[in-house]
Amino acid sequence: MATLTVWKFDTPEGAATTEETLLRLQKQELIRILDAAVASWPAGASKPKTKQLHNLTGAGALSGTFWGMLFGLIFLMPLFGAAVGAAAGALGGKMADVGIDDDFIESVKSEVTPGTSALFLLSQDAVVDRVREAFPGGHAQLLQSNLNGEQEAKLRSVFAD
Repeated sequence: MATLTVWKFDTPEGAATTEETLLRLQKQELIRILDAAVASWPAGASKPKTKQLHNLTGAGALSGTFWGMLFGLIFLMPLFGAAVGAAAGALGGKMADVGIDDDFIESVKSEVTPGTSALFLLSQDAVVDRVREAFPGGHAQLLQSNLNGEQEAKLRSVFAD
């Protein structure tokens, strides 16, 4: 079963500093990373900068479309006008179908704010306490949504390359 985790860091650069740590944890078999992306939100910026971490992903990585839709729902939708309402509803419906519900979206939206950053991981077999301890600074706040097997299959069918 895949798990979508969001690790929040108290600085805009915190999430970006985790790539080497994650590679090391993966070699130690403390996590299996399927896909990853970061959002960095400098204080004073109107929205975060986002990027997919291609060096961490292996076979089965999702397309950038998934991350674009997820980041759009979390960070950008309030900026869009009413004309985009129907498209927003369709995006939200696709995410709900794969186990990413409104509560998860709202939780991330309320926690990842200017002056912070977040690491978004689609992973399996994570030893969560060891992952948390390994992050620079020794702490990160975890927001989590587990995907059951059916939801993971839907996610892959909708967003895989």
